[in-house]
Amino acid sequence: MRSKWLPIAVLAGVMSVQPAFAELAKVETKEAFVQLVSGKTLSRPLIKLQVDAAGTITGRGVRWDVTGQWAWKDGYFCRDMNWGGTEIGYNCQEVRAKGDTIRFTSDQGTGDYADFRLR
Repeated sequence: MRSKWLPIAVLAGVMSVQPAFAELAKVETKEAFVQLVSGKTLSRPLIKLQVDAAGTITGRGVRWDVTGQWAWKDGYFCRDMNWGGTEIGYNCQEVRAKGDTIRFTSDQGTGDYADFRLR
């Protein structure tokens, strides 16, 4: 005999799950951002990037080199990148982080996002 409380307990558990972004804290300053990425590789499948304090982005994406420049403007990570000879273009992104995860959300936090592991 199945308990009538089991479906209610399952539903309550599902409703209490928060989206992953709620766990990530917004990175507010250039200093906090540099502290997060300094000496680390930002990685996700087929992509490995280094972002240094001097404003340079280097790495590999799939099989092609990634190069670029970045600056911190009005609370956002603003970057201009080239991937294998293709200009990716300028975009200011919201940055959020927790533990070894860092998330970049394009268009000042209103666009698509990409999560990287800090290693």
